Amino acid sequence: MEFLIIALKLIVGLSILNVWLVRLNKSTPWRGGDAANIVEEFKNYGLPIWFMWVIGSLKVILALLLLVSIFYPQVEAIAAYGISILMLGAVSMHIKIGDPLKKSLPAFTFLVISLVIALL
Repeated sequence: MEFLIIALKLIVGLSILNVWLVRLNKSTPWRGGDAANIVEEFKNYGLPIWFMWVIGSLKVILALLLLVSIFYPQVEAIAAYGISILMLGAVSMHIKIGDPLKKSLPAFTFLVISLVIALL
């Protein structure tokens, strides 16, 4: 079971870092509305740009904490529950603007995985 939890932490942590540090300005099929990058995505959600930086910073910090929790389990709950809350917000934003359910699939998947990590 421990190896499964480590794998799940790697999947969620590295995926979030990829989105916010590597693919920040790239188009993906998962972006909200017709956004080509994260700035446009937050505009589609009706959120200010400063909020994008707050959410992005929180996601990067929590993703790093989730990865660190592989070696220091004391931070696991903070990271996993924090990511869960942020992913719930992401799913809510997709629903708010009427995106097809497919677009919220990554956020919903990371929400569920983060809850599994937190609860096991």
